[in-house]
Amino acid sequence: MKLLIRPAAEVAIKSKPVRRQQMRQLRKNIRKLLVRLDADIRVEGCWDRIDVDLPDNRGLLSPVLDELSRIPGISTIQEISVYPLVSLDDVAEKAVAAYGQRLAGQTFAVRGKRAGQHDFTSSDLERHVGSALLANSEAAGVRLKDPDVEVRIDVNEDRFHISHRKHQGMGGYPMGSVETVMTLISGGYDSSVAAYLMMRRGLRSHFLFFNLGGDAHEVGVKQVVSHLWHRYGSSHSVKFVSVPFEGVVAEIMRSVNHRHWGVVLKRQMLLAADRVAEELRVEGLVMGDAVAQVSSQTLTNLNVVDRASEMIVLRPLIAMDKQQIIRIARDIDTESYARNMPEYCGVISQKPATRARLHRVEEDEAQLDPAVLQAAVDSRTETPVSRLMTAEITPEEVELVSTPAVDDVIIDVRHPDEEQRSPLTLTNNEVINIPFYELNQQVESLDRHRQYLLYCDKGTMSRMHAGHLKAEGHENIKVYTPG
Repeated sequence: MKLLIRPAAEVAIKSKPVRRQQMRQLRKNIRKLLVRLDADIRVEGCWDRIDVDLPDNRGLLSPVLDELSRIPGISTIQEISVYPLVSLDDVAEKAVAAYGQRLAGQTFAVRGKRAGQHDFTSSDLERHVGSALLANSEAAGVRLKDPDVEVRIDVNEDRFHISHRKHQGMGGYPMGSVETVMTLISGGYDSSVAAYLMMRRGLRSHFLFFNLGGDAHEVGVKQVVSHLWHRYGSSHSVKFVSVPFEGVVAEIMRSVNHRHWGVVLKRQMLLAADRVAEELRVEGLVMGDAVAQVSSQTLTNLNVVDRASEMIVLRPLIAMDKQQIIRIARDIDTESYARNMPEYCGVISQKPATRARLHRVEEDEAQLDPAVLQAAVDSRTETPVSRLMTAEITPEEVELVSTPAVDDVIIDVRHPDEEQRSPLTLTNNEVINIPFYELNQQVESLDRHRQYLLYCDKGTMSRMHAGHLKAEGHENIKVYTPG
């Protein structure tokens, strides 16, 4: 079995040197991925096509088609049969054998293409094969415009091929033919789709995760990244970089006007990303922002955020609505990850600024201790994505308690402002207030002989921090989930 691969339209219209380079990169990517399925698969090609020869009787067609459909830069994949050119009658006989039964009740058109010296034209080829198919099938007739079935026959010198089924590729540019970027990933709908769109565009992408809430969230994000890379980017090695950001969040909440929390957090992320990007030699940063989706994503705020970075910030989702993003997430199989991903909402103020002033934000940032951000960057971990899940630890499961025992102590981990607006009061249990950003520092002073239940409004932060603490050996930490 042979497969004929055509590049995406944007590749085909490039200048000859660029097209040659991109086709060379595409062949290299295809070889690298298909050799993992079978070392005997052959990949050859020229400036406008790539031919893949599959060994017979090894059941490779289905897995190869699945792999090719997820390689950036491919427009179509056609199953073809190749024969020596004997005569037009022989071509017609092979066409009847391939298409005779498929044409029953269908209209069809023969599309012929010829290269080389022959005593017939492409029109002669189409008419001869068309007549044979009409005479030897139960076709409904010939229809040159919008037929039900197209019979494609390509003649090249002393050989010809008949196309069978045609499959769509994902389009875009070949991975590695464009520069390298780094995607700021949270594991939700937006950043995952943004990463995919960049990979589809041919950009090799590292992944940068800012850990705001413990091991459970990080494990979930690693699963998303591993999925994206294995499906769409495994022709190239990239890294997963995790930066512990809980200390930065605590510093922001202690030092910054609450109306600027979201904007300052994004700016601190970009400052950290710049430092990581310099070492990884990337040319740009990718974020999942969409205009006006949340308060920090107004044009004014995005402008203020971007001023923190010296690099270009790419936002492929900028004009999409949420439903469009979710549809793409469903298509690329990240929707289930995103739907179940903990949404960390600890840095959300009651009345966030939607039109932040740069000079006021910079005045707020001047109150931050720069050593905290540098310490977070210095404490980052870097893991090749290819090894991301090989030794992964399952996040600690924490027990959810809806009715506390009398001796249980409830720890309200919400921000003090939120706790004051809606205080938690229980008749039979002691309630203490430890903001989530101070929990790690204060947990060691807690009585190890008592049981503590973490509480927050949505249950997200409490679960993440409880899982993190349990993983560190604090077996007396559970989660309070009233109702």
